[in-house]
Amino acid sequence: QVQLVESGGGLVQAGGSLRLSCAASGSIFSINGMGWYRQAPGKQREVVAVITNGGSRNYVDSVKGRFTISRDNAKRMMYLQMNNLKPEDTAVYYCNTVPVPGVWGQGTLVTVSS
Repeated sequence: QVQLVESGGGLVQAGGSLRLSCAASGSIFSINGMGWYRQAPGKQREVVAVITNGGSRNYVDSVKGRFTISRDNAKRMMYLQMNNLKPEDTAVYYCNTVPVPGVWGQGTLVTVSS
């Protein structure tokens, strides 16, 4: 099973930007759906962005127009560009397969201050 490692989180002021990266231990060519999830304190984990091998993208309404998901199968990487960050985006962000997630990594913490 491919292992996924997230990075790129940090502390940013509201309105700022961050780019998250997800590195896969093996090939992701055969994995159609991949996505970014997040879990805010006291809340359930949710899917925020999904991308397929065909390039189809979907976003949860709260991040539409601000977040952009991308993937580079040759580099075994997936990314999440987050712009105009808001305090409500504060969460631990995870990458995983969609719709059925595999083993969870440690995630990367994004903290947005007001």
